[in-house]
Amino acid sequence: MTFNISISINPEIYLRDPLSTDLGKKILNNSILLIDKHGLEDFNFKKLANKIASTESSIYRYFENKHFLFIYLINWYWEWTSTSIDLVTMNLTDPCEKIKKVIHTLATTSIANKDVPFIDEEVLHRIVIREGAKAYHYKKIDVENEYGFFLSYKNLCKKISLIFLEINSKYKYPKSLASTLVESCNNNIYFAKHLPRLTDVDSSLGKEKMQQQVFDMLYDMVIANLKYKR
Repeated sequence: MTFNISISINPEIYLRDPLSTDLGKKILNNSILLIDKHGLEDFNFKKLANKIASTESSIYRYFENKHFLFIYLINWYWEWTSTSIDLVTMNLTDPCEKIKKVIHTLATTSIANKDVPFIDEEVLHRIVIREGAKAYHYKKIDVENEYGFFLSYKNLCKKISLIFLEINSKYKYPKSLASTLVESCNNNIYFAKHLPRLTDVDSSLGKEKMQQQVFDMLYDMVIANLKYKR
């Protein structure tokens, strides 16, 4: 499916908008591939420059360092997830059906968007599951928070929390449950693949059945917390 959408990223994160040039788009595209291949720790601008047949200095014109580039990519994922949730819930009125769509969106790869060929949402989703928390489990989190680096994530969780309140307007912890839902989804997918004793999700069943397990577990968790009688 193709959707003509526009994703806006906080300009405080970058020095030059990577979407404004072909080189910037190549930086985004290939950084995703390299981080997926090597991991964030072993990824650097030298490898990226070699990959795109450019120079490190040209990359530094767009991003101060790899952390800021990573923050950009994670913000893209949060914005894309939020947009995906809007797309799949726009015609729904039943909040429980909305929650099902939210959890399904979180548990599966993002909708492929052919209008944005320089961002591979499926690979980015994989990076977020494995390393996304590194964006905000960071020494300078408070400073970066002041500049609004995490508004996309906050807005995503707020969007989910408001659906919770549609189900139970008196629920006391909608924001906590929303952030727990997002983190639990990523953690259980990661645990199933790498630390299986920490989850009841079984990755050996295959991708689709594993995603269904994640969905069932998280939906039960949400409904139980909201004390909703199905």
